[in-house]
Amino acid sequence: MSFQPVKFYQTGTFTVGNRLLPPEERSVQSQARRFNSINSGHRACQGCGEALGARYAVDAAMEAANGQLICANATGCLEVFSTPYPETSWQVPWIHSLFGNTAAVATGIAAALKVKKLKGEQRDIRVVAQGGDGGTTDIGFGCLSGMFERNDDVLYICYDNGGYMNTGIQRSSATPPAARTATTMAVGSEPGNVFGQGKFLPAIAMAHEIPYVATATVADLRDLEAKVRRAMAFQGARYIHILVPCPLGWGTASHETIHIARLAKETGIFPVFEAEYGEVKSVLPIRRPLPVEEYLKPQKRYAHLFGAHPKVDVIARLQVLADRNIRKYGLLDEGAR
Repeated sequence: MSFQPVKFYQTGTFTVGNRLLPPEERSVQSQARRFNSINSGHRACQGCGEALGARYAVDAAMEAANGQLICANATGCLEVFSTPYPETSWQVPWIHSLFGNTAAVATGIAAALKVKKLKGEQRDIRVVAQGGDGGTTDIGFGCLSGMFERNDDVLYICYDNGGYMNTGIQRSSATPPAARTATTMAVGSEPGNVFGQGKFLPAIAMAHEIPYVATATVADLRDLEAKVRRAMAFQGARYIHILVPCPLGWGTASHETIHIARLAKETGIFPVFEAEYGEVKSVLPIRRPLPVEEYLKPQKRYAHLFGAHPKVDVIARLQVLADRNIRKYGLLDEGAR
């Protein structure tokens, strides 16, 4: 009696583990002996996208560096919930200094390691710097730009939750238009963040023409891991910008974090791509673009756009921004045209 092998792969899905795949095709998170760079027991909020993003990214970086990695961390949610003195959830060499100098601290570490390696005193150790959007796009922007200009051998990872969530949900320059925070207009004709303010840092990083720039979300683990591995293959300055929904600051259900991140990508609100030396090389395509309302409605920070008198004009302006991202980065899947 003959048997036909059945491939029981969960391909084309959003599953995390895929332990049934060959070892070389499995995600880092599916490994029973993954590094667990940030361990359980931290104090992140339930459903925290930043905790997920950090675990995914740093574990992937640890694998790419064969466990030889040092992390520098900016002040912010990630630092506060993972290292309440005298405890820590980090299982890697980790340093925290100030809110705005993480890129400079990481640069100093990389320079010291380079000198030690030249003297034959040190094996190959890589450096990762990480911070939230406040410590990256605002307070730490000058140090980060300097790191880019010098092309220092550091991978900088920004976990973007669109505000200063640790200190009370204040606006940052990564807060999207029309989103409410504790420091944006609460009432009036146009409550929420102002259109035309802020910055999209991946585009600024590309303008520096550094070796590698990428965006990702916590909704696609494999894409995120692949980009971290790709970044670790380069020498010089590299930048990855990860969208990490914040249930507390965004007013979403804690179990909706992955879904919200996926909607940001599928509507075009958050473009997912990678670039090398200032040029976009690939994108995570959108098969069927969704209307921005599907992304906005589950979030209480946009509640003022709906209700008895929906702000149709504001929603339309947000749709224009999403459509522009789709055109600018070529996000629409050619097979879906």
